[in-house]
Formats: sequence, C-alpha cells, structure tokens
Amino acid sequence: MNYTDPRSNLKGARPTHLDTGDRKRLNILSPRFALIGVGVLLVAGYLVFGQGGEGAGQGAGGQRGAGPGGGRGGNQIAPPVEVGKVEVHDIPIMANTIGTVLPNATVAVKSQIEGPLLSASFREGQLVKRGDVLFQIDPRPMEAALRQAEAQLARDQAQLVSAQSDAERAEMLAERGIVSTQQRDQIIATAKALTATQSANQAALERAQLNLSYTTIRAPIDGKTGPMLVHPGNLVRANDAAGMVVINQIQPVKISFSLPQVHLPSLQDRMREGDLTVSLTLHSESGEVVPADKNNLNVKVDFIGNTVDEQTGTIELRSTFGNTDMRLVPGQLVDVGVHLDTLRNATVVPRTAVNIGQDGGTYVWVVGQDDVAQMHAVKMTYQDEQIAAIGDALQKDERVIINGQLRVTPGVRVAILDPNAGRAPAAGATPGAGAARQAGTARGPEAGEAGPGGAAAGGGNRRPQ
Repeated sequence: MNYTDPRSNLKGARPTHLDTGDRKRLNILSPRFALIGVGVLLVAGYLVFGQGGEGAGQGAGGQRGAGPGGGRGGNQIAPPVEVGKVEVHDIPIMANTIGTVLPNATVAVKSQIEGPLLSASFREGQLVKRGDVLFQIDPRPMEAALRQAEAQLARDQAQLVSAQSDAERAEMLAERGIVSTQQRDQIIATAKALTATQSANQAALERAQLNLSYTTIRAPIDGKTGPMLVHPGNLVRANDAAGMVVINQIQPVKISFSLPQVHLPSLQDRMREGDLTVSLTLHSESGEVVPADKNNLNVKVDFIGNTVDEQTGTIELRSTFGNTDMRLVPGQLVDVGVHLDTLRNATVVPRTAVNIGQDGGTYVWVVGQDDVAQMHAVKMTYQDEQIAAIGDALQKDERVIINGQLRVTPGVRVAILDPNAGRAPAAGATPGAGAARQAGTARGPEAGEAGPGGAAAGGGNRRPQ
C-alpha cells in the first residue's frame, strides 16, 4: 500500500525524498567535508595555542627552559612573581593594644544646702571654666538666717561689754573688802561666759554667711558639662546622691590601657629612663587611620599600675594627651601603640616575603641577578603587619619574592612582574630588571595576573632579551 505524505500536496512544498542520484552525490561529498573541517580546526588550534601561547609565555612569563632548572625537557614557563628589596634600618618595637579615654578629672556637682532652685546659668554640654556660675538657689532664707546671726552677735557683744565692766569693778571692790571673794568670782565667770557666747555667735554668723554663698553654685573645675539632672523649679536637697550635673575635664584626657605582664621588665626599664612613650591613632568614618593629636602624637607614659590583674595577667598603664581639638571623648576606644624598644640596624623584608615550611621553619625566596630563585632559611626576630626582621641572613638590596611563591621551586628562573601594571604596588615591592619582564603596558582587567600555564596574561609577544 502506497503512502503519500499530506504535506507533499501543499502548494510550494519541497519534496521530502531524494532520488538515487542525489544520495550518491552526498555519500561522495561527506568524507571530503569532514576532512576539510578537521584540517581547519587543526590550523586554528595551532595559531591560537601555538604561537599565541608562545608569545604570552615569552612576553609576560619569561623564557622557556632557560638557565638552571629551566624546566623539564626545556619547555617550562617561568613563573611570574613580584619582588621587594631587603633593607637595613632601625625598627621600633611596638606593643599594640586598645585603650579607653578617661577624663582627667570628674566632678559631680551637688548642693550643700536645701532650697528652691531658681535658675541654671549654663547649657547642657557647654564648656565651663572654674568659678563660672552654674546654679542659683533661692537666697532669701539664708539672708534671713544671716541677719538673725548678726543680731545675736550684736546683743552678745553689748552684754559682754557690761559684764567686763562689772568684773573690773568687782576686782576693785574686793580689794577694799566691800565685795566678797565669792561675789567677785561669780561676776568674773559671767564675763567669761559671755565672751564664749560671743565667739559662738561669731561662728554662727560665719556659718550663715557661708550658707548664703552656697546659694550660688559655681564650677569647681574646667571642663564640659553633662546633662542637667535638676531643673529650675525643683527643690534641691543638700548632698543629694544624684547630684545636679557632672563635669568632665577633657583637656587633657587620660588614656588607660593594659599590656601583658611579659612586657613589664621592658616597661619598667624605659620608665626609669624616662623614654616610655605611647602613640595614639583612631579611625575616621571611611576607616582610615588618623593620628589623634597631630601636634603631639608621641606622649610619655606617666603611670604604671602597682598590681597585675590575676584574671587577665595584664597591668594597667596611663598616658595623658593634650586633646587640643577635643576629638577624644571619655569612654571612647582608641588604638594605642607603646614603644618598647628599638632594633638597631635590623635586616628587614616585606612581611609577605616570609613563608612557613612544612617543618614549621620560616624561609624566603631570594632572586639573584640572573632571575633565578633560591630558598633561604631565615629566623624572624620581629614582625608586624608590614615588615619582618630576619637577623643578618640576607644582604641589603637583595631581591625577595613577595607575591607568586606557590609556583616557585629552587633553581627556577622567574619572570619579575611590574607591580604598577594593572594594580597598586605591594608594600616594599620593586620592579625587577630581569630578562623576562612584562612587555609594554598591560591591557585589560587581567593585566599583570598569572594566566593558564603560569604565564602572566597581557604580556604580548615580546621575545626574551
């Protein structure tokens, strides 16, 4: 039974079957097309991975198999690295910690008398000087008490004058035998009692004057006022526990910090020499470190505690800062660096140049004049975030690898990259002058980075010199 595709009846439709001749021609052409396609792919692969890889390896990665240890079979690409120089200079040994800003003095202002509060003569947070008026308490009760004391003193003074006159007459009459000795003694005793009463009333008068002066409350120190704890209109009580306002002296301020007790001998030695200093830094809103006082950054430590904290094993130290711009506020946390000692003529390398071996030892990769890397064991005597002191194992101006150590093996020739190509230079990094530098100016986001196979991308086709 013959079957006809319905689509074949459509107008303009192409036939879906091929005749015998067409099939023969397709069978003859198919192997030819396949061979041509394979050939095109081989040529393209050679052009891309042969010449292009060779140019990138030579332009950015250095020579292939050149020099000692140039590679197995003479076909290894020099690993790209960045280098820094060995330096010799003095290093200050610092102990870094976190400190707390404390006011130089703190006073809680309280009233010494009781009475209605009439007014406050300052604003909250205002800077005040010693002697400035802060509060005014109603003085009328104290003024009345003062007038009463004055009146009592005047009465006693008048009585004392009369009693002294009677005592003088009694002495004269007693000598003539007109007044008995007993009467004379009583008159003299009365005069002496009035003298004592006058002294007591004089003290009461002075007390009344003092209470009257307490109605005007003045600032006891220079400083900055805090929030007002008692407002006008309230009844002020004498020596109230809450107080009326707290004044903190913030020029200068004290920085309190603690260091481990292992540093105590060094601290005590430098304290005796008068050379124990501290530097203070804080962070801006953008996170960058800013000196706390540009005019007086290094300040001497003026206090070492007399007891080591048993729980933390630390000892407290304090230093006084001028705080001229009032940037520091009591309670603020700041970074503190204490100068413990100085390493003289220390051999210094960038911190990233030091590596840790499998045995726990430390070593660096040293690049010779022929750009061949060798491993040198070193012993660190001091380190911080930027540098490391390694004794005298290396010579000044020798080059050490600070980036790219993972692909380096002893005796291999390396390709020294320019740290300024495509990114900011690393700390202490200096461009090398070897035979396999990066050619020209790298272009593209991958410039200066290691590409596949160890070659630095963006190197171009520059031949080794």
